[in-house]
Amino acid sequence: MQYTNLGRTGLKVSRLCLGTMNFGPQTAEGDSHAIMDRALEHGINFFDTADVYGWKMGEGWTEQIIGRWFAQGGGRREKVVLATKLYNKMGEWPNESGLSALHIRRACEDSLRRLQTDHIDLYQMHHIHRETPWEEIWQAMEQLVREGKVLYTGSSNFAGWHIAKAQGAARDRRFMGLVSEQSLYNLNDRMVELEVLPACRDFGLGVIAWSPLGGGLLGGILQKIEEGRRASENVQKELEKARPRIEAYEALCSEIGERPADVALAWVLSNSALTGPIVGPRTQQQLDESLRALEIELSAETLKKLDEIFPGPGGAAPEAYAW
Repeated sequence: MQYTNLGRTGLKVSRLCLGTMNFGPQTAEGDSHAIMDRALEHGINFFDTADVYGWKMGEGWTEQIIGRWFAQGGGRREKVVLATKLYNKMGEWPNESGLSALHIRRACEDSLRRLQTDHIDLYQMHHIHRETPWEEIWQAMEQLVREGKVLYTGSSNFAGWHIAKAQGAARDRRFMGLVSEQSLYNLNDRMVELEVLPACRDFGLGVIAWSPLGGGLLGGILQKIEEGRRASENVQKELEKARPRIEAYEALCSEIGERPADVALAWVLSNSALTGPIVGPRTQQQLDESLRALEIELSAETLKKLDEIFPGPGGAAPEAYAW
């Protein structure tokens, strides 16, 4: 396994982050526990989850599964850099979502209970909350850090200017602020190259890519369809919009002798701004297969061809659209 620092911190995390969103709805608890054990065998120490995963409002189903895995002992909790998130709706009453100080406090306590741990290594805001001032957010986060319940704070789905505002407010309070941003990023979705990646570089944030396979679009979807496995309706719609690019992409992957899913992960890993991608396996086999991406070194010629197929926004702003 390869490791890197999470942004400007001294914290070492694996280049592949284990995503747990499938644990519960798609993968049974016993199989989820086996996948996490397998991840540790591979040296993956970075696990990502969220209070809403499991998609049963207020239950935190996935966090509970992880908590029961930690409770088995054997150094499981000590080996894991645990990241979870808050923001989304966890109940029908007011203050059961968002980033108010009240919700931050309650959400953290609830996640700790479900996860059966005394601290969260990386506590991420799942989305910007425009109604809450940064003074309130940071005051609540600082308190959790003082109490040892949170070690680092991160963001997810923030715009570049949100990151700048957050870090400005944190600096005024002499608080470390954000250490990471989790963004949608893959060959077919490169918008964060305009503002978010440059902001993260400047402020020293690690970048964690979610959906590195584009919801399955970059995972060899044409071959899967030919083999008779039906993709979801949403993926089918995306495929029809992107079919010429996907056809060219899968042909290129075939030319270099690599699976499309592995090339998509390797492309994310090749970007020095990225801490790494989140892999969300439903099975141990899928987890095992994802490690191939760490061994792939995409040539300059292949990277150029990928840019031609998936041109992205043209680089960082404003140079991408102005002189």
